[in-house]
Amino acid sequence: MALVESVKIALGTEMPEFELKDPNGKTCQSNQAYGKKGLLIAFTCNHCPYAQAVWPRLIKLAEDAAPLGVNTVGINPNIHPGYPEDAPERMKEKIKEWGIPFPYLVDETQEIAKAFQAQCTPDLYLFDSTHRLVYHGRLDDNWKDESKVKRHELKEAIENLAAGKPIASKQYPSMGCSIKWRD
Repeated sequence: MALVESVKIALGTEMPEFELKDPNGKTCQSNQAYGKKGLLIAFTCNHCPYAQAVWPRLIKLAEDAAPLGVNTVGINPNIHPGYPEDAPERMKEKIKEWGIPFPYLVDETQEIAKAFQAQCTPDLYLFDSTHRLVYHGRLDDNWKDESKVKRHELKEAIENLAAGKPIASKQYPSMGCSIKWRD
């Protein structure tokens, strides 16, 4: 498990468009996934302990963000023979087990993760209604222990986006396991 941080991407960067399938074969297009106010993209997986630690918070955040006009999409770039826990069949199990209420998509070729410059799981991106990046950073200030969280940075960014308020320009990188790139 190699610990990696997300890379800095300029705020205002346009979101790369994508068309991916969920593990059941249903297609999701980025332009159709958008909520009225924006879209949260989470590059994540099943096996990474960092991703596992924040999955419940991400699910809750997505449920809270939807009525504010911000939809969520999860993308699994770890479709790699060396990591069977992240295979589409296991994604189906996790969708059911964790009650994931948003599309959890398969990035079979890893092209979408590369287009976003995703580095780790989780790697979180918030885009506004014009498809411009407004937040790229961590979920909150304590990935390991939810009871010790003092700052809910992504939640605050979503609430500010929905309310038309400024989003903090100081953003801390997300961190997690490196994406399991294929050669």
